[in-house]
Amino acid sequence: MSHTNIRPARGLLSAPQGAALYIGAVLGTGVITFPALAAEAAGPASLLAWLGLVILSVPLAATFAALGARYPDAGGVSTYARLAFGERTAAVVGWCFYCAVPPGASAAALFGGAYVSSALGGGRTTTAVTAMALMAVVTAFNAVGLQMTGRVQLALAALLVLLLLVAVGLSLPHARMDNLQPFAPHGWTAIGSASVLLVWSFAGWEAITHLAAEFRRPTRDLPRAAGAAVVVVGVLYLAVAFAVVAVLGSAAADTDAPLGDLMAKGLGGNARLLAAAAAVLLTLGTMNAYYAGAAKLGAALGRDGALPSWLTRGSMVGEAPRRSLGVVSGLAFVVLLAVVTTDAGVEPLVLLANGSFVAVYAIGVAAAVRLLPRRSKGRAAALAALVAVVALLAMSGRYLVWPLVVTGAALVYLRISRRRGTAESTRRADTAADVGERTLSP
Repeated sequence: MSHTNIRPARGLLSAPQGAALYIGAVLGTGVITFPALAAEAAGPASLLAWLGLVILSVPLAATFAALGARYPDAGGVSTYARLAFGERTAAVVGWCFYCAVPPGASAAALFGGAYVSSALGGGRTTTAVTAMALMAVVTAFNAVGLQMTGRVQLALAALLVLLLLVAVGLSLPHARMDNLQPFAPHGWTAIGSASVLLVWSFAGWEAITHLAAEFRRPTRDLPRAAGAAVVVVGVLYLAVAFAVVAVLGSAAADTDAPLGDLMAKGLGGNARLLAAAAAVLLTLGTMNAYYAGAAKLGAALGRDGALPSWLTRGSMVGEAPRRSLGVVSGLAFVVLLAVVTTDAGVEPLVLLANGSFVAVYAIGVAAAVRLLPRRSKGRAAALAALVAVVALLAMSGRYLVWPLVVTGAALVYLRISRRRGTAESTRRADTAADVGERTLSP
């Protein structure tokens, strides 16, 4: 497929709405939980992991924005992989992203639900019910259509940015530089472990590429949206991470609700309700962006033969991919129920999603190096991002088992699908030949 063949009709998303979708997809639930998890893994040195991933976000966001602007299609990274490497790679990367969203959405919903149960009580029951409610709300938003999704996301992004700035601003007067010592209590190699964990917090730069064709002017609006989101996300992540370490000190590694503790420091007393509100907004923003992107991707994969053709409806610009959305939402509910009934916790879900996102990044960036014009800013960004993504792959290790399993499933599906297609074509040809012989016989 050539670049000239991918020219969709005019979309509805504006640059501000696109920036809001980016912010929701990337900022997401990472900010309400992972500053504490990273501090537990590497102590104050976790700040270097945050800084490294913020720096990585610049070429990564620029790469996917350049691809989305040049090839606006609902297939997103899957489309870029097909253009660069062929149908099999396209199916693999599409499946990796599509299969990462249900466990990722379940983990995000449970993160948000944990804050609500912390504020209202009720333990696991409140957490599970809240998670299911969040999934239902996001599914409803996306079923209405992408224009509603963009408007909701813009409002959510504005509220969550305000809440995070308030939490950081009010807590920083309580910061103590002594809390930064010892800086690397678990050794410098722990920064790598924290970085792998934080991939969850920075996944999302590829998610909006599935919505590139839905922008009014993709070549102009998509890079602007990505640029604005990089600045906002980078500043907020670094501010919250620093505040958690400098204000909470060693207690940062033990808290389940670091944002709530920051608010309590700044406001005094019990700030759990406000923290729960912020967590719900962040969770809705993340899930809203990922459901929108994954639903469009599923429709595109159905169109391209990498998933059942029944999912194709909704792949065109302006259409709501309700069938694909139903699959994503249904799988997410199944994963959530499995985790709740087995009490497995969210860590396995995070690791499954992280491995898939790193694999998607690797294939997407490699495709960018091959597709984007030489001496262009986008290709230069892709080369820089490729070095960093290779390092992430090396650090991910056993977490890549899940994308390997998904890769095998995708290739098996393609083989079976092609055999069925060949058999069906042969049957139709034989039928046509039989009819022809009967018609010509005296």
